Amino acid sequence: MKVLVVAPHRDDEILGVGGTILKRKAAGDHVTVCLVTAREGEVLPECTQIIHREMQKAHAFCGVDEYIGLPFGANKIEQFTRLEVNKAFDDVFRKVQPDEVYLPFWGDMQKDHQMTTEAAMVALRAKNSYAAKRVYVYETLSETGINTPTYQNTFIPNVYEDITDFIEAKKEALSFFKSQMHDFPDLRSLETIEALAKFRGAMVNVKAAEAFMLVREIR
Repeated sequence: MKVLVVAPHRDDEILGVGGTILKRKAAGDHVTVCLVTAREGEVLPECTQIIHREMQKAHAFCGVDEYIGLPFGANKIEQFTRLEVNKAFDDVFRKVQPDEVYLPFWGDMQKDHQMTTEAAMVALRAKNSYAAKRVYVYETLSETGINTPTYQNTFIPNVYEDITDFIEAKKEALSFFKSQMHDFPDLRSLETIEALAKFRGAMVNVKAAEAFMLVREIR
């Protein structure tokens, strides 16, 4: 199976889908991560180079098979036309032709997350021959659940991935992001990651889980 995880920023893919990535790799699946704000083609500033190296280490640890970087900058996607953004996503889906796709939740605080999912869904229209059979959105600690409290912005999971056997490895993968992880009670702390996994797991009577919202499944 070909799995594609779309991450607006470096570390979103591990925060939201890290346990599932590890589980898919253990099952022998092919995993691609597409980083939207990679600024591909630019010379990255030193602070961004640090995060990029952290991401590379985390990807190697998780066994990510392929990395795709898009040319957009963090907090600057709106500087591009919708046509440019939509085409970039369309090119990715044409290339990867994934069976399973993970996107950020559309109700996240960060505009980059919202725009990522909007553009991805244009490319994922079911009429396209490369449309994925399963599309999910994931939650990202520090972005999901802190937006204006409306029903559109409320993450209501209906799919749970049992990551009991992978929660410790997920925490280890996140530990590579030394520049991004902080001490508890910060939302981006290893303690919070574990607490969320246990809470999501308890909802379906397993020890640890990642939660998703199903957007579409074609059987």
